[in-house]
Amino acid sequence: MAGLWFEQFSVGQVFDHEIRRTVLEADNMWFSALTYNPAQLHIDHAYAEQTEFGRPLVNSLFTLGLVIGLTVQDTTLGTTVANLGMNDTTFPKPVFAGDTIRARTTVMKLRESKSRPRQGIVTFEHLGLNQHNDVVCRTLRGALMHKSPH
Repeated sequence: MAGLWFEQFSVGQVFDHEIRRTVLEADNMWFSALTYNPAQLHIDHAYAEQTEFGRPLVNSLFTLGLVIGLTVQDTTLGTTVANLGMNDTTFPKPVFAGDTIRARTTVMKLRESKSRPRQGIVTFEHLGLNQHNDVVCRTLRGALMHKSPH
């Protein structure tokens, strides 16, 4: 089991996730198409050239999903019950095709579930960083986690 059980987490624990991913132009185009997001800033190169960025921005929801996905193998793979929500999500810097994203997770809070004695709630802070170590995404994620069966 790659993921950790609820009781294996501790407040302040930090994970610098090993897996990184370079974002491709196709990722942005497909994600925008699949989510019916026609924003010119994401899919229209001619339009984006006229903006302050000079090129298309990667869809921020793709960035959020990628950052969380990069964290799963070290933290919640096979041990999570469900995501309970993401809060205070920010995108301090843009992501462009060609950027390589990595993730860092800090355990912010632990709480036993009041209604589910074999589970607990972990609040993670996930940071997405680009190849220049700029923070491109930050979110607080609540996850309902299994406790160890033993």
